[in-house]
Amino acid sequence: MAKFQLIVSDPASKTSKAASLEGTKAQALIGKSIGEEVDGKLLGLGNVKLRITGGTDKDGVPMRFDIQGAARKRAILSSGVGYREGSGGERQRRLVRGRTVSEETLQVNSVIVAGSPSPVTASATPTVLAGTKEAPNE
Repeated sequence: MAKFQLIVSDPASKTSKAASLEGTKAQALIGKSIGEEVDGKLLGLGNVKLRITGGTDKDGVPMRFDIQGAARKRAILSSGVGYREGSGGERQRRLVRGRTVSEETLQVNSVIVAGSPSPVTASATPTVLAGTKEAPNE
């Protein structure tokens, strides 16, 4: 049975919240690709639409939108997800995972496209992630 850590970003308030998904709620994400929109009701998050923006597997290997399927692949990269820039024009072979969410995926990143501004409040274990932008104390 699949188990995911779902990270939901709200561009309006510039915050991110994490929720844990298991069972049938997690099954709703399997087979979806980066860029696809998912209804929040299927995930138990209320009346929102979420767009999948990325994720990682159990070993921290990032998902990349231009790799087909869900398998790990060693791709030659020059920029983007999974690549840290060295000297200009350099390309390196890096291990990345395909764009499809599978059983091996551990974390799924998403952004709110439409709906209420704070969907994760309906979840059982919402937490604000460290490093998220918040209003300064005055």
